[in-house]
Amino acid sequence: MSDTPEAPVLFSVEDGVALVTLNRPAKMNALNPEMIVRLARCWDEIQADPSVRVAILSGNGERTFCAGADLGRLTPLLTRARGAEDEWDEAMLAEPKILNRAMLRRTDFTTPVILAARGTVVAGGMELALACDLRIVADSTTMGLSEVKRGLIAAAGGVARTSRQLGWAAASEIILVGDQISAIEALRIGLVNRVVPADQVLATAKELAAKMAQNSPLAMRKAKEAMLGASGRPLEEAFGVEDQCIKVVLRSEDAREGSRAFMEKRKPNFTGK
Repeated sequence: MSDTPEAPVLFSVEDGVALVTLNRPAKMNALNPEMIVRLARCWDEIQADPSVRVAILSGNGERTFCAGADLGRLTPLLTRARGAEDEWDEAMLAEPKILNRAMLRRTDFTTPVILAARGTVVAGGMELALACDLRIVADSTTMGLSEVKRGLIAAAGGVARTSRQLGWAAASEIILVGDQISAIEALRIGLVNRVVPADQVLATAKELAAKMAQNSPLAMRKAKEAMLGASGRPLEEAFGVEDQCIKVVLRSEDAREGSRAFMEKRKPNFTGK
């Protein structure tokens, strides 16, 4: 998918690492219809490309990673308070599930995603963060789901993911109180993996992505598939999900290459097959 430096979502792939960047800093990277459509297409392209081993989701601007929905553009369109005015509006209305795809509110996306966030991470921005598998944030970052303060709930994955990823008490405070928490508190409760200075966030994410890109892309995707499929299931069913995934992995060229490389004391050359 091509874009220009002025596009509200930037997308590139280099050395097996996809970089998806929210690029509307003057509007706090608030999600308008064009951004939703572009994000959905980015994720679709990443998942369909076996050469992509890991993706990084970032946002331009120092103040806000993403403030959630653009209430002036997205909400009126979804509530039909206004009609379609351009190709992006039309694309959203033509595909009701495109918002779910954009927000990674799906279980078939198995490419690992790393969050690299600076500034405030709230509302829909927080839900995008929760959709990422690993999270790097700035030491000045604050995070939260404030929907209950507006008479709503975080229904683009926020409630479901927070309640699964954190302990009940910590999840309840985020979901039911609605206050923002600091980066250090997010680290303490296991919401993020690393807290670093703002100017090191993207570099830290890229360093982690480069390390992951050396792994078997098939193994990582199947491991994530097993994590998603086993979540919330009884242990016996979770073991069954693992069994199905390892069967595919054991028949792969990557599994054979990994064993050979270990025995030959060399770096493996994984292909994702």
